[in-house]
Amino acid sequence: MGGLMTDGCRPCVVIWAVFVLSSVMGYRPVIIVHGILDGPRQFEILSTFINQSHPGTSVTTLALYDYICSMKPLWQQVDGFREAIRPIMESADDGVHLICFSQGGLICRGVLATLPMHNVHSLIFLSSPLAGQYGDSSYLKYFFPKFIKSRLYRFCYTTWGQGISICNYWNDPHQRERYLKSNIYLAPLNGEIEHANSTVWRDSFLRIQKLVLIGGQDDGVITPWESSIFGFYDSNETVVEMEKQDWYLRDAFGLKTLNSEGAVVKCVVPGVHHTSWHSNLTVYKNCIDKWLN
Repeated sequence: MGGLMTDGCRPCVVIWAVFVLSSVMGYRPVIIVHGILDGPRQFEILSTFINQSHPGTSVTTLALYDYICSMKPLWQQVDGFREAIRPIMESADDGVHLICFSQGGLICRGVLATLPMHNVHSLIFLSSPLAGQYGDSSYLKYFFPKFIKSRLYRFCYTTWGQGISICNYWNDPHQRERYLKSNIYLAPLNGEIEHANSTVWRDSFLRIQKLVLIGGQDDGVITPWESSIFGFYDSNETVVEMEKQDWYLRDAFGLKTLNSEGAVVKCVVPGVHHTSWHSNLTVYKNCIDKWLN
């Protein structure tokens, strides 16, 4: 099926949609938010999986800030994605499911924080750097060929650096003070710094009915891979699991509360490379399918 394309990087509300019309049991609409340097075409297989197991589901992959435009600052992208997602939510009386891949997971965090009356039922993070990124992956070499990970903070933790999406979640465990002082996106979202919207954002996060965290040790891009399940490095680059993170213990943005209510699910799958999560049938069957009812 042909797709509608965006006009450059403008945040126009243009979507790639798959609507299978059949008189079967109705399922909640599914909205897919792509990752960095990709777009709707990469999610055709996932859309097929969904309509095979949930016939008649409307699946919308947002064609917004795709490919090179995904480098734009995340708050700018959030504004565009929010306006594209809002009407889909408003037309879904029983709520929607949201599947967010890689960088798209962080965009979804920002969208829901700024949509306090959202109606997301299942929020599915598919290999997203939820606690940040710190590693010499192929993506880092592509974006910053002259930097190594230990020096990237010199660019990312500047006003210029914060104008590039990957710097909005670059989390150098050896430069904690600089990160907290300079980061304008991930740090406030995860409640690592105080801000005026913290209560509203937390309340919005708590509206999620089911939070699904998907990742695995063979991802090869998300570093550490445990960031996809809210784990991250300490200053010695030892991974600290979600439940021992300071912002979790303080319940800074509601994750501890959701977990205590049984609303958080972790699905760890070995042997999956980063670019294969959304086309892997085993991942779909074991980690996604059951949460799309």
